[in-house]
Amino acid sequence: MSFAPVRILTLPQFTRQQDWRLTLAHDRPQDLLIWVTRGQGRLLLDGQRRGVGVHNAILVPGGHLFALELGRQGMGLVVEIPPGSDLRLPDRPAQLRIRDVQSQSELTGLIEAAQREAAAARPLSQQAVEAYAALISVWLRRQMGSEAHLTERPRAAVRLAARYCARISAEYASTATMADHAAALSVTPTHLSRACKAATGKTAAELLTERVIYAARDLLATTSVPAQDVARHLGFGSAAYFTRFMQQHTGASPSALRG
Repeated sequence: MSFAPVRILTLPQFTRQQDWRLTLAHDRPQDLLIWVTRGQGRLLLDGQRRGVGVHNAILVPGGHLFALELGRQGMGLVVEIPPGSDLRLPDRPAQLRIRDVQSQSELTGLIEAAQREAAAARPLSQQAVEAYAALISVWLRRQMGSEAHLTERPRAAVRLAARYCARISAEYASTATMADHAAALSVTPTHLSRACKAATGKTAAELLTERVIYAARDLLATTSVPAQDVARHLGFGSAAYFTRFMQQHTGASPSALRG
């Protein structure tokens, strides 16, 4: 069985010049490392909102909800490891603020070397890219094991928000409402929403809504699946309700979001 290749992308390549692909809360099947080289903003990861800036290494294992707002001046590089690959990044989400100049140079050098190999398309280029990605994984594990990046146990609101985000990633396409998720987590909807707001800056309903919008926009932009089938896949009772939902949250109809 052959797998998709390891990819090294700039942030514009990663988002396909569409900001919503990064700013809306969503998850991806690939393991991701995002290396911020310019700009500052906010990151949603592992049930918590954090500030993010230059020389931040953001590790997003496949299936973990995240969002990143860097603004138009933000720049960065992305290492994308396909699902099913023998090559794996660490499986714990992390944001590493790299202050040591040598460590910054090491990671930048590894990513740029992999990027050059991918662009050159020489014989065995993909094997070389994978070798650099393996070294990047070693770099990450060393950093995550250092005292500088040891983390304290998150507070209760963050732990609850993280559990809720995991449920969203797994079940956003079901008919489960925010209240259904709250019941499954053995808390009231009010308590869940307050915890999410405190931890992420967004209510529980807003997080679920963003994940559904991302899925809808992605399907509309990348496939020819009829809008009514997209609506059905995402648990909407009717195509008309789906259209109203998209109009309300994006300002555009499903047909206008195609392409």
